[in-house]
Amino acid sequence: MCGIVGYTGKRAAMPVLISGLKKLEYRGYDSAGVALASNEEIFIRKQSGKVSGLSELIEQDEQLSRLNQAKSGIAHTRWATHGPPTTDNAHPHQGPKRKIALVHNGIIENHNALRDRLKAEGNSFSSQTDSEVLAHLIEHHYNGEDLLGAVTAALKEVEGTFGITCMAVDRPGVLIVARRGSPIVIGLGKDETIIASDASAIITHTRQAIYLDDDDIARIEGSQVDIRSLGAGTVTRTPAEIDWSPDAAEKGGYEHYMLKEVFEQPEAIRNTIRGRIDTTRGTAILSGLNLSPRELVDIRRLLVVGCGTSMNAGLIGEYAVEDFAGIPAEVEQAAEFRYRNPIVGSRDMVLAISQSGETADTLAAVREAVDKGSLVAALVNVVGSTIARETGRGIYLHAGPEISVASTKAFTSQVSVLLMVALKLARAHRLSRENGIQIARAIEAIPSLVEAVLANNDEIAKVAAEYAHYDNAFYIGRGYMYPVALEGALKLKEISYIHAEGYHSAELKHGPIALLEESMPVIALLNNGPGQDKSLGNVAECKARSAPVLGVITKGNEEARKACDHVIEIPECPHYTAVIPAAVALQLFAYHVARIRGCAIDQPRNLAKSVTVE
Repeated sequence: MCGIVGYTGKRAAMPVLISGLKKLEYRGYDSAGVALASNEEIFIRKQSGKVSGLSELIEQDEQLSRLNQAKSGIAHTRWATHGPPTTDNAHPHQGPKRKIALVHNGIIENHNALRDRLKAEGNSFSSQTDSEVLAHLIEHHYNGEDLLGAVTAALKEVEGTFGITCMAVDRPGVLIVARRGSPIVIGLGKDETIIASDASAIITHTRQAIYLDDDDIARIEGSQVDIRSLGAGTVTRTPAEIDWSPDAAEKGGYEHYMLKEVFEQPEAIRNTIRGRIDTTRGTAILSGLNLSPRELVDIRRLLVVGCGTSMNAGLIGEYAVEDFAGIPAEVEQAAEFRYRNPIVGSRDMVLAISQSGETADTLAAVREAVDKGSLVAALVNVVGSTIARETGRGIYLHAGPEISVASTKAFTSQVSVLLMVALKLARAHRLSRENGIQIARAIEAIPSLVEAVLANNDEIAKVAAEYAHYDNAFYIGRGYMYPVALEGALKLKEISYIHAEGYHSAELKHGPIALLEESMPVIALLNNGPGQDKSLGNVAECKARSAPVLGVITKGNEEARKACDHVIEIPECPHYTAVIPAAVALQLFAYHVARIRGCAIDQPRNLAKSVTVE
């Protein structure tokens, strides 16, 4: 959830570190700091707030020239877990003798016991963080010579998750990195190495990267990378090539990353489905699943695990798999999966969905499913991510980097893949070739549907202006549109801070309708499809209680238009693909509401992009 950057090489470290922090600020932006090694000193500069404030602080520093001489350093941008976002709680942290400096992502679960032990030995702490405890523990083991050994000994004492980068005052060119449950990527340059928690921080320097596995620990000096296991022995990790350009992680002239990523969706979806649709045979080509037709036939249930937006995408997949293939499908909140002793077996396929491929709860669910003997596959957007590696089979989205905290193109790409998974399973079970061709062509048409919605951006902005002053909202939908209602409400609350709830339309009268009044708008998904007449009846119930109604309707549906105070139109299409243009319309609606309210759209308060702690 936080961002780590490290550098060792022949260049000045400071520009690399600050640039990397700016690339990673979407992962955490409560506070930031840097540590630089030069002339047997470690200079630490940190403060609460954004990276821009840290950059200004350094530019005004009286020792700026000395700071710029440093050829190695570490940096961090924080998303607060233990302790509020203060300067004392900001990383990097040091041991009591100031011999080492550390940046850490993750949670040290036994930090209280370790803190008490270290206090008994005379240590005092300046922060409330678990990370400072780890810094003290490493220094406790450090003899001034073997930093790798000290970090190894310390990590063997901790329980929990970590992605760390550590440096010592008397080894200024050496960085020690390690991971367990929190990602670390090592960028391989010429005479230099850049370390980060996300590839976006290294892509401007190199495309060659090594992704550490759990319990890997590495000693890095210049371009020399020595990777070992915390258990014992040297290990080999094959470098991978990052397959997107630095420009993909820039705003490209848009006011916000979110708006850029919303408008990238037609191309992102085309990249997602390219080469995966066979309109001749009416099926999907998903070679990453590595399943034969016989193995597909043997699948008797699909179990989807995910969190947040990924779980909402999974709910759409549940509808499609049962609708197309006629086999049971369920969606599980990944955080609950391993704690409730789930019933899964060898004829079940567990599909883990995670944009980052590092979501801690989803990774835990993957491991539980593997332990129970299930067939496990992943749907991720990051090559080399932990979930992708541990499942060994799955589908890569090809959506490109997503920087804004609110997920947009990853969600619509996930839904596109899930429709293809449903089609693939359906053709193996019961779906005719003719019906398969019909579905395949409908999936191929999704990018053009999204383009039609984006063309109405100005009209959607005008509608948003009518609703930006409300502080609460209900979203309602039926069937395939119920998960879209959940996702639409999530987007609004994430970036505009409006209290929004998504409900199945039928649930209104079972309690929530008590809250309807003039100040409680209802956003109703009313596009053409099964249950539309029932949803129109629900809208009438809302109107009878003076609630303003915004309808997302199929273009040309005058009955739905007349039922609402305002409408957003989406193109005519099958109900199972209409979920994507409807979701895009609600993304734009949320964006413009947040923009009008003056919210920090790309970096909403209290949120981070990748959730790597449980």
